[in-house]
Amino acid sequence: MKKLIVAACIASTVALTAGAAMADSIKGRLGVTGKIGVLAPADNDSDFYNNKTDAGLVGSAGLIYGLDDHFAAELELSHAAFGSQTGDFGVTDLSFGGQYRVALANHQLVPYLGVGLDILFSDYDPNDGERRDVDTTIGAHAKAGIDYFLLKQLALSAEAKLVLAPNADITDNFGDHRGNFDPSSFATTVGVKYFFN
Repeated sequence: MKKLIVAACIASTVALTAGAAMADSIKGRLGVTGKIGVLAPADNDSDFYNNKTDAGLVGSAGLIYGLDDHFAAELELSHAAFGSQTGDFGVTDLSFGGQYRVALANHQLVPYLGVGLDILFSDYDPNDGERRDVDTTIGAHAKAGIDYFLLKQLALSAEAKLVLAPNADITDNFGDHRGNFDPSSFATTVGVKYFFN
């Protein structure tokens, strides 16, 4: 039994080392991503009240494609939910962007920087039960992260992302202006990337 365990450990080590040898380059490779983390939203003026917001959870799924050894394109859909003094908010972010990936001597570690555009769909559920509509806005993001390749196809990821966007109008059932919502935020996430080829 001991010999079997030792053999399995050696085989795993060899597989991980061999898989990571070319892990830093994702040129011509398509991958899927999944992340979860914490989001710190901006405060807002909902219902004409200086409304403090709470930190919330954010989750995302996306696609990444390596254009060459250093540049990658990505598409990501994320959703964040968080509370405030006047009610609960949700923001769905459809994000289009690019990454610059840095090749290090340690091929398993790959830092990256990214920028892109965001379409932000927001909703608001006030504590008083009234219905509110929040306009869709377009913003921009900047991010920094690092991938750690366990295998050539599989990487663990940690990322920080800043989204900046203009205020969105909040309106009531009659279309009357009821305040402003700022969908800007800062998020930190951890996740995985899996590459098909």
